[in-house]
Amino acid sequence: MAFGFAQAFRTLSTLALAGAIGAGLAVGDVGAEQKTPSPGSAKALFGGAGLPTRGPAQPIGFYAKGCMAGAVALPTDGPTWQAMRLSRNRRWGNPAMIALLERFSQDAVRYAGWPGILVGDIAQPRGGPMLNGHSSHQIGLDADIWFSPMPARRMTAQEREDLPFTSMLQKDKFLTVNPKVWTESRARLLMLAASYPEVERIFVNPAIKKKMCDTWGGDRTNLGKLRPIYGHDSHFHIRIKCPPGAAGCTPQAPVPAGDGCDKSLAYWFTPAPWALPKPPKPGAKPPKPPREMMVTDLPNACAAVLDAASVASMQAATYGGPSAASALAATPAAASADDTDGPLPDVGPVPNDKPAIQ
Repeated sequence: MAFGFAQAFRTLSTLALAGAIGAGLAVGDVGAEQKTPSPGSAKALFGGAGLPTRGPAQPIGFYAKGCMAGAVALPTDGPTWQAMRLSRNRRWGNPAMIALLERFSQDAVRYAGWPGILVGDIAQPRGGPMLNGHSSHQIGLDADIWFSPMPARRMTAQEREDLPFTSMLQKDKFLTVNPKVWTESRARLLMLAASYPEVERIFVNPAIKKKMCDTWGGDRTNLGKLRPIYGHDSHFHIRIKCPPGAAGCTPQAPVPAGDGCDKSLAYWFTPAPWALPKPPKPGAKPPKPPREMMVTDLPNACAAVLDAASVASMQAATYGGPSAASALAATPAAASADDTDGPLPDVGPVPNDKPAIQ
């Protein structure tokens, strides 16, 4: 499949611009960091909630504008997964999301030749806007999966904080997958994730989408679920549909028909997505900074979610019951014989969500 890549790249004028784009992608969570939210803002209140509410699970609102009740936590460890960056307290989600992650981790070992998954951010205990890092992940139906394989040993909490992200992109080329890092097992992992009926979208870097379009030789039925977006070069982002009966959940429009290897992907290889804002005219007043999101900007039910009683403890709200919340003595899955991943390469960008919703 040809996107006129060379022509589009020349349109960008110089390698300097490509370097600037690469630097922008590498900003990651640092770029997503914002000033300390004001007391009373939605970020401050939801970011300060340490435990979920009691009662039934309910996703409320939209993926990028909502909250959740009755969340459960992904256990920090399982035989085929490990949760990362535990200090963020973002391993909470709707039970449908947590159940899918556990199933996906098991299937990844069984069918994709993957040694186990590393799970990044899911949502805060009561969802809502995060203090930093994401514009979505607000209703417990989004989850980040690292492109790095799970090691064959149980990592300490500090190692989970310190393990660097690994970009799938070449540092010196515009939107190009690094052949020294990318493996067929990663392609299989993506397509396995896309195979579940409840999965509606998987966000990946445009270069990864192009790589899949150019090289995936298996069933392409679910290839259209892979949606190109900024960042997402060291992790992919799974989004599931609103669960059945979740009346307060606002669905996203279904993905367009087809495999997505068309003009919608070619767009990302033009200057348009990377254009810098036009400088203000001389003497023009600087634009006002965006107003902080307040709880009143969210669905009405989110105020009640903040005021609701908490569960007794994190252990009590861990998926699978209190025993699943322990340090677990489960034996990690051995590395698969057909896994071709070698040592982790250089550190890549930190995962980052831009506001655009694909």
